[in-house]
Amino acid sequence: MRISPVLLCGGSGTRLWPLSRKSYPKQFSRLLGDETLFQAAARRLTSTVNDLSFAAPTVLTNSDFRFIVTEQLSEIGIDPGAILIEPLARNTAPAVLAAAFHLVAQDEDAIMLVAPSDHVVPDKETFHAAIKSGLEAVEAGQLVTFGITPDRPETGYGYLDLVAKPDGSGKPIKLNRFVEKPAAADAVAMLSAGRFLWNAGIFLFAAKDIIAAFETHAPDMIAPVKAALDEATPDLGFLRLAPAPWEVIEDDSVDYAVMEKARNLSVVPFTGAWSDLGGWDAVWREMGPDIDGVATAGEATAIHCKDTLLRSETDSQQIVGIGLENIMAVAMPDAVLVADMSRAQDVKMAVAALKAKGAAQAQHFPRDHRPWGWFESLVLGDRFHVKRIVVHPGASLSLQSHFHRAEHWVVVQGTARVTVDGNVKLVAENQSIYIPLGAKHRMENPGKVPIILIEVQTGAYFGDDDIVRHEDAYARI
Repeated sequence: MRISPVLLCGGSGTRLWPLSRKSYPKQFSRLLGDETLFQAAARRLTSTVNDLSFAAPTVLTNSDFRFIVTEQLSEIGIDPGAILIEPLARNTAPAVLAAAFHLVAQDEDAIMLVAPSDHVVPDKETFHAAIKSGLEAVEAGQLVTFGITPDRPETGYGYLDLVAKPDGSGKPIKLNRFVEKPAAADAVAMLSAGRFLWNAGIFLFAAKDIIAAFETHAPDMIAPVKAALDEATPDLGFLRLAPAPWEVIEDDSVDYAVMEKARNLSVVPFTGAWSDLGGWDAVWREMGPDIDGVATAGEATAIHCKDTLLRSETDSQQIVGIGLENIMAVAMPDAVLVADMSRAQDVKMAVAALKAKGAAQAQHFPRDHRPWGWFESLVLGDRFHVKRIVVHPGASLSLQSHFHRAEHWVVVQGTARVTVDGNVKLVAENQSIYIPLGAKHRMENPGKVPIILIEVQTGAYFGDDDIVRHEDAYARI
């Protein structure tokens, strides 16, 4: 049976600040190895194991992440089936419904597997076996969710209360009720009871059945979501949902809107390893702490520490912990988090506090990703701004001009094709070029290796709204 994966990747992951931020959330980060969480999720749902066959994934994301999605999928050789662009964040319910309408229009019997793109599921074969187990219930008209067998009294997850204890067969079991994140004593009692599983937020159902569930339990969402899809516009291989009908949709999760009300819901118990990486304590566990409970990443050194996480997210920054116990410390070039491990769920408070004081670090990642590559600020002064810019092979910046700044480009790797007021010139490594204020200019990478250059801007204002785009391969005019 062919299954259509639906990957949700529009979240911000504030509990993993400072690595995860609104402009570049955790699903696109390499938290646990060479692949990002999004890449691992896509790869997990493309190969065929246990007689399962997966269609190309459908991705739900927002406009800011659309080129990150395509770039990261391209890196691992996966061609998406469709990338739906949400005009505004409206939680998971409308996203799931839009995907269902999109898939059922192509195949009225489409089976969808809805999964977050920021979870860790290292045992792919066991996960595929659980999916296969759920298909029988789906064929009987059931909405299937996956419950994780708990190994500790976790208070950071919601739970699924089953009508009976799992018997180890992996067969679907009827759901009694959803349980919100519990207090510590309740979590201990539920672990002891044996019939409670963690809610993974992963769903398997026929597209027509989830649409019917919305018609019964969230009928007000049907018309605007369908209109947003019917009036969607193609854009460079993306499908932009229409903003006007999308704006009136209520912000709601698929759990609250449908799942908690549906009576045809079954749970497949999953006994394999799983984590939603919902906090730095979860990352610490997944990293595999040593005998002293210490986990390090990057240029990090722990001396006489215990039950501690130390991470440096840049090669040029050393982080050293001495005599620490139950501490998590994460160092970025522009921000450092130091907190007690027991306060992992409170990291979002740091984001709120920084937003309140207007700090850019609350939401903006130091490396700014663009469809052609990325840049990062090195030095920012009153009348100058120095950046490092990386342009992918075959990519090009827009033909643009500025009212308030001039630019110097110094190429330190590769060869750039530069256009300035209609004049085209190749600028090789160790060469530079000056872009006068007001000049129409463009940079292209005609080679097979990334271009790296240092840009020095001089002027009175350096905001993105001083970019006037005259032509753009990525339709950003």
